[in-house]
Amino acid sequence: MPQPHHDGSPLHVSTLSPSLGDLVRVRLRIPVGADAPLEVLVRSNPDREPFFNKAVHLGTAGAYDWWEAEIRVANPVHRYRWLVHWQSGLTEWINQEGVHRIETRDDADFALVAHPAPPAWATDAVLYQVFPDRFARSEQAAAHPTPDWAIAADWDEPVIGSGPGVSQQLYGGDLPGVEAHLDHLVELGATVLYLTPVFPGASNHRYDASTFDLVDPLLGGDEALISLVEAAHARGLKVMGDLTSNHTGDTHDWFRAATASPDAPERAFYYFHEHGSYASWLGHASLPKLNWSSRELRERFIEGPDSVVGRWLRPPYSLDGWRIDVANMTGRHEDDDLNAEVRRTIRRTMLDINPDTLLLGESTNDATDDFQGDAWHGAMTYANFTRPVWGWLSVPGSAAFGGLGMARSVIPSYTGVDVHAQHQRFIAGIPWRTRLHNMNALDTHDTPRFATNALPGAVPVALGMAVALPGIPVIWAGDELGLTGVNGEDSRTPMPWDSLDEHADTIALHRELLALRASQPALRGGGMRWLHVGDEVLAWVRESEASSVLCVAARGFHDVVIEEGEVGVDGEPERLFGDAGIAVFGDGGLRLTGAGPAFAAWSLPGVAAPRPDAAEERAERELLERNAAQDAALAHGEPAAPTLTAAWSKDTLGEE
Repeated sequence: MPQPHHDGSPLHVSTLSPSLGDLVRVRLRIPVGADAPLEVLVRSNPDREPFFNKAVHLGTAGAYDWWEAEIRVANPVHRYRWLVHWQSGLTEWINQEGVHRIETRDDADFALVAHPAPPAWATDAVLYQVFPDRFARSEQAAAHPTPDWAIAADWDEPVIGSGPGVSQQLYGGDLPGVEAHLDHLVELGATVLYLTPVFPGASNHRYDASTFDLVDPLLGGDEALISLVEAAHARGLKVMGDLTSNHTGDTHDWFRAATASPDAPERAFYYFHEHGSYASWLGHASLPKLNWSSRELRERFIEGPDSVVGRWLRPPYSLDGWRIDVANMTGRHEDDDLNAEVRRTIRRTMLDINPDTLLLGESTNDATDDFQGDAWHGAMTYANFTRPVWGWLSVPGSAAFGGLGMARSVIPSYTGVDVHAQHQRFIAGIPWRTRLHNMNALDTHDTPRFATNALPGAVPVALGMAVALPGIPVIWAGDELGLTGVNGEDSRTPMPWDSLDEHADTIALHRELLALRASQPALRGGGMRWLHVGDEVLAWVRESEASSVLCVAARGFHDVVIEEGEVGVDGEPERLFGDAGIAVFGDGGLRLTGAGPAFAAWSLPGVAAPRPDAAEERAERELLERNAAQDAALAHGEPAAPTLTAAWSKDTLGEE
């Protein structure tokens, strides 16, 4: 059954990058039916006080009536929702979770974000994640001495997946090795190289940095990073680094100075307790936690062009952004919560140096509160995409073995209805602009490989969802080869470069689906509308004015009918991927059939809101101008002439 629909895409919002005080036009689609709207309103929440503007009817297109209203952006994150009064007497609220018969919470409202926008290139991004020690060895790697903490391993030696030696096993991959294989990334369809930490540490993962002042000599040093970034940029690739803002290693210069003297300025960089103990990440003594109340720590690490954050974004290194490790814990310890100050300072530094840089934050579970667009452009999170997809497309009873933000447990068995419900729950509070830049990761260096527990034939479905749902697809190096691993450590398998031919089919699959995303603007920045949610099949459409893409992700057999007019159809839809069945009936109805696991996509015509005729447009403009004048008066603290909308608002709120 079609429902009213709104999202943050250009079809429904006149700008994704408003400034404070701007007027933004927003549009709602309402299905044509037996019950008709008596009144359509948009409820803003300026300064947390409800305020209603009346929408005007633009016209009808297909099975939908279009309504438009204007909102004056009063706050950096300006929330709003829709309210429809039906002639039958029913009332419905529309927010990011969906359509509701009762009033909804503010935290799931739509949001206009007036903070500085993410870089334009990020909406088209496909991230390829590289763990430098396991990606490729250059010829010079053999000359690097093995450090005292390390256990040297041959490239074809099995990974130590758990127990002693996990963090010490060193394969010797380096940055010149990464540079030698950049063409692989380009041919695959990646646009961004994301490197896990390149600073020295006492482990193969380097999240225990001993300094942020230089690139680990084992990786080739500073010159190797400069060369890699230049070579990547020459191929059209961006390069993102990885920083630990929550902690350093216990071998870090700052921590050694802090423990050497209680009078050292670095002592204030950490949380020291009586008798010399200190706070650390989840109790791991090798990862002492940073105390962001220190003014000097901020100056050295995150504030200004000479800070750690700033230095590596400037030439000659010229990184294109940062992924921040454990962003959710950063600045939080007992009574302290400095997270917002830290993330905003990081972003200010980035804006001052290069506004065209991207900032992503790791937040393992619910990322809503921190990801409102004030700093992080997107989240590396698992709750809205990774975990529900695993639950739907994994072999029932598979063990998770940690990772994915879960304890060691059995992966929950989900239906498609469960996938939709969890996805909606965890994206409902995140502004559309941020949602476009969340990482759609099937797995990462911290999780088992998806292919390890996937149902036979499920990889194309999962990857199709990663490229076709809003967000940035992530390829963890080796996914395109079908590599497996039962936990995060086990998944850090050295890339088998000598046997790529054995993985030609999975490489071709990744190339085809990433090329699909690159060729379809609607899959990158287009709107998102669910068409069918069932236990075995999910269907949705991504829409833009130029074109639309119909997507079907199926775990099993499906036979789905899309009602006439619900999507635009002009003849037989062009098949873009997959071999599921599609048949057109009546005036644009569709029947989708097939067996799963399978992913399929078809091209559909673009969507355009109807244009009112001259008289309607004049009446619309007069109403919107009255609403705007009232907004402006209220913004300046002036009494506004009462209108139907304002009077309705007060009556509804029970005011005199």
